Amino acid sequence: MIILEHNVETGKVVEREATAEELAQRELDNAEILQRKAQAQAKAQAKAELLERLGITADEAKLLLA
Repeated sequence: MIILEHNVETGKVVEREATAEELAQRELDNAEILQRKAQAQAKAQAKAELLERLGITADEAKLLLA
């Protein structure tokens, strides 16, 4: 993976390969993003199921909770 480092003071751009540490951190970050997306999807699904069981819409739930 190529990393671009841009020094704004000098305008110099350096193109280099990512280090093993940077690649490992990228993998950790990607795993965390996937986990957060899965959690958000599960939460949305649980909310939709609850609204379905209650027989109300999301707008109606907002009115009840306001």
